[in-house]
Amino acid sequence: MENSMKVIIKERKRWAFFGLPFTFTTYTLGDKKLLINKGLFSSVEDEILLYRIVDITLKRGLIQKLFGLGTVILHAQDRTTPVLEIKNIKNSRDFKEILSNSVESEKSRLRMRKGEIISDGPNGYDDLGDIDDMVDGDI
Repeated sequence: MENSMKVIIKERKRWAFFGLPFTFTTYTLGDKKLLINKGLFSSVEDEILLYRIVDITLKRGLIQKLFGLGTVILHAQDRTTPVLEIKNIKNSRDFKEILSNSVESEKSRLRMRKGEIISDGPNGYDDLGDIDDMVDGDI
């Protein structure tokens, strides 16, 4: 994880039953991206830049409600992770609201409009090379 990333909130995936945190998946929301770390012996770190997130949904089943958990579903303009389910996290409503505010803040910081993200490019993806360069510090 970058030293310069400001961590806003961190959650751990939990078992749906009793909400125990016996998994090796963590979700770290920073000021510019969401990091997903999975695994114990072999680990994978994935990231989604906040400005690429286009929709956020909160889903809570009966068992999740009983144990104070929820699933936040993200739809993003991201080639490797177009849909991400942040499953069985505590404080799911708070996490969703903080994430939503962070996404809007990042889009405002980059002076982006909705039409700048969505595209009818090949394979349904957009060509954001210039914007990616600006995000990396060329603004």
